[in-house]
Amino acid sequence: MSDDTVLATHGLTRRFGGLVAVNEVEFDVKAHEIHAILGPNGAGKSTLINLLSGEIPPSEGQVLYRGQPIQGKSARQIARLGIGRSHQKTNIFPRLSCLQNCELAARIHMGGVFGSWRSRQTARQVSERAQEVLDTCQLNHRANTTASDMSYGEQRQLQIAMVLATAPTLMLLDEPMAGMGREETAQVTELLASLTDSYTLVLIEHDMDSVFRLADRITVMVDGCVLESGPTEQIRTSEKVRDVYLGRHEEGATA
Repeated sequence: MSDDTVLATHGLTRRFGGLVAVNEVEFDVKAHEIHAILGPNGAGKSTLINLLSGEIPPSEGQVLYRGQPIQGKSARQIARLGIGRSHQKTNIFPRLSCLQNCELAARIHMGGVFGSWRSRQTARQVSERAQEVLDTCQLNHRANTTASDMSYGEQRQLQIAMVLATAPTLMLLDEPMAGMGREETAQVTELLASLTDSYTLVLIEHDMDSVFRLADRITVMVDGCVLESGPTEQIRTSEKVRDVYLGRHEEGATA
């Protein structure tokens, strides 16, 4: 594995009874790239990201983070190694303000619990981190706004900010632009593109235009297996990918 490889899988497999949801998947993610995972519904994308984040254990195979195996570790242990995860459904605390959501994410990552502080220094670090990620996600003007009063697009940006508050080096983002309009999608696309100076991103996304604008490399999955993996232009022009996945997308238009 090369020095700039942040994440890699070898023979990664997950079975649910007789169903093989992920079948001997092998791919790698380089530092500071956006690596997109594409595939039709049922391809195994969500199962793969759950394996990478430790939410479920593999049946076989390895997940290597910076060259070290992490399969079998809990989601909390993996998060503490520097792997942050967002979910397809917006996962925020609606009664808390935007700032409080980020402070809570930072505090939990630092080992605290809600309503308690280890020290004044920790409190200051939490506050500084929360302010920093709000600035990164251009949500400073919403710092004191209750999360439930924010627009859907802002809530999705807040979820990304909460992942950033956990100080990851690698971010696993599950459909961060799901359900957004064109303007909101453009804002989040711009945000994600700006993160690669400091972070590495693995992205599951159905918005093909955004994927082709953002991704450095793409891995295409079908029926739990890797169909093809490579630079974005290679995937864009691949007849095999077009026939199996992109062709279906074009036929369905909004599928």
